[in-house]
Amino acid sequence: MKKYLNYIAGCLLLGAVASCSDAPAELTGVDYDRLFSPTELETRVRNAVDVTVSWVAVDKADSYVLELYLGTTAGETPLRTDEATTASFTYEGLEGETEYFVRVKAVGEAITESKWVETTFETGAEDIFEEVANADLEATQVTLRWPAGEEADIITLTPGDIVYDITPEDIAAGCATIMGLTPETEYTAVMTRGDKTRGTVTFTTPMDLGGATRLTPDMDFVAALEGAEAGTVFALEAGTYVIPDEKEAAGKLAISADVTLNAIDADNKPVINGCITLNGGASFTANNIVFDGTGTDGSQAFDWKDEGTYDHLTLNGCEVRNYTKGFFYLNVAALVNTITIDNCLIHDIECSGGDLFDSRKGAYNSFTLSNSTVWNSCAARDFIRFDDASGSFSGVAPVVTVTNCTLDGIGGGDAPNYRILYVRFAGNSIIFTNNIVSNSNYKRGFSDQAKTSVPTFGNNNYWNTVNLVANDGGTGTIFDADGTTLDPGYKDAANGDFTLSNEDLIYEEVGDPRWRQ
Repeated sequence: MKKYLNYIAGCLLLGAVASCSDAPAELTGVDYDRLFSPTELETRVRNAVDVTVSWVAVDKADSYVLELYLGTTAGETPLRTDEATTASFTYEGLEGETEYFVRVKAVGEAITESKWVETTFETGAEDIFEEVANADLEATQVTLRWPAGEEADIITLTPGDIVYDITPEDIAAGCATIMGLTPETEYTAVMTRGDKTRGTVTFTTPMDLGGATRLTPDMDFVAALEGAEAGTVFALEAGTYVIPDEKEAAGKLAISADVTLNAIDADNKPVINGCITLNGGASFTANNIVFDGTGTDGSQAFDWKDEGTYDHLTLNGCEVRNYTKGFFYLNVAALVNTITIDNCLIHDIECSGGDLFDSRKGAYNSFTLSNSTVWNSCAARDFIRFDDASGSFSGVAPVVTVTNCTLDGIGGGDAPNYRILYVRFAGNSIIFTNNIVSNSNYKRGFSDQAKTSVPTFGNNNYWNTVNLVANDGGTGTIFDADGTTLDPGYKDAANGDFTLSNEDLIYEEVGDPRWRQ
């Protein structure tokens, strides 16, 4: 290249004295004597202390050299030097809550190495705690576990600011038992070494059965529940509780006072076979219970029967399956303050003759569906229906929230007349964030209703859907134009296993958290 430029300069200087008709052939390429530097350098922190560094591959590079330093600049001596033969490299087991500086250069045979490119990153709080097993939980104590031999100084539990000093014996065994806890309390335990976090885990102590009514499947549980006083907490042993009915295989349980149902063993959830009706303003809470609609008359799982005011319907860690018409039905002039469904599995609800979450004549202040998975349901009906009964409920401005959920096979088949959101109650607002929607065929997309508020969208992914991120030929008018369209790579969706294999969705924390493990 340099010789060619010198030759042209010479021709210009010679001018009329000499001819340049003998110029070399046309220049068709450029050979550089140095490798280009890597571009698009990116770091992704995974599992708090594992970091993948990636870049765009450099032409003619044989390998890449990486230098890692503590802090935010290159020091005199790198913490470590590594070589990569591909355009990425992963550091494992770095120190948590620490800033690092990394730089990369390309190297090749018979060519000068590239210049360095650099970036910084910070690791997250390390977490070596294992999930707390039910067998390690008692009403007033917990055993926390981590890999044997991993060192730490103290464990702090909140609420209560309980401080436990970790012993050498605890480190060798990889576990510590902490006593003096309060029953039915959610605790967060943080294990530290010096000023660095080594683990964080949250758990809830079970009830002290001395204050709860134990139920077993062979008891007259229907009489106990239907005759309960307000505020009664029931502890259900594992097994199947079939609500009797003269005509159907399973009938309806009428709840007329505020009650709470808790599983004694959350790993072996009790099954209630039948439908639940809510009467006379009664609120209902269920924790780690399976509700099964097999053999019922085709009604919804939960149905409000009387007008008036109800404080809440709350389900945590539950499974709701095999109902015909829907999940809930609010077809009376009743106001429910909060409907909360968290950490639940909802599947095989046909929605024949009703919508999945269905409010017609009633109202609620808030409906939240979070950290849950819905699949093989709502084949040809609306996902959330909320008719405009605002004339009967002055001042109600309902908030509908769907967040951190995996929704697969909703609106499947031919669903031309239905949509995800059929929300017409005046003054509604909607939040739809961190969700995965897959294999959905709603022709009207999110909605085509003027009364449906445009949701607050954020960090959603849509796979094999129509009319959700753009108009795909349907009649929808609301779209999430910022939603991604990545294949989640489910492990076994046909059998209800939605474990993700798509690293981008895992990294961005999209969908039901249980599938990102």
